[in-house]
Formats: sequence, C-alpha cells, structure tokens
Amino acid sequence: MSDITVYTTSWCPFCHRLLIDLDRAGIEFEDIDIEETPAAAAVVEGFNRGNRTVPTVVFQDGSGMTNPDVSQVLAKLGR
Repeated sequence: MSDITVYTTSWCPFCHRLLIDLDRAGIEFEDIDIEETPAAAAVVEGFNRGNRTVPTVVFQDGSGMTNPDVSQVLAKLGR
C-alpha cells in the first residue's frame, strides 16, 4: 500500500522534482496523471478550490497538500 497519492501531469517540472525526491526518501507513492485520468482531476480540484494545481499530495487520512516539498511530506508522515 502506498503512503500517499501524488496527482501530477507529465509536463509539470515541480511534479517531476517531487517524485524524484519522494523516491530518494523511500516514500511509497501512487502517481496519477490527471490528464490521463479525468476523475483524478476532480480530486485535485476539490483540494484546490476548483483549480487543477499539481502536484497535489493526498495522504491516507484524507488530508492533502498542494505543491509541497519533500520535507513537508516527511513531516506529515511523521518521518
């Protein structure tokens, strides 16, 4: 099971950086491209007042962060 779900797009440099950093930190994640999965875009919009802002990270407790750095994700995960 993944620690988090990261909503991204293929063209977003902030998304690519976060995914690399998460991988280096050993955090298990599911990466969902909102342009390939239309229902995922609705999830992102729900966290971002109707905007499709990525990366959006959703945690197992249902909370989310928009465009966090890896240290913020680690802190939320208690690591």
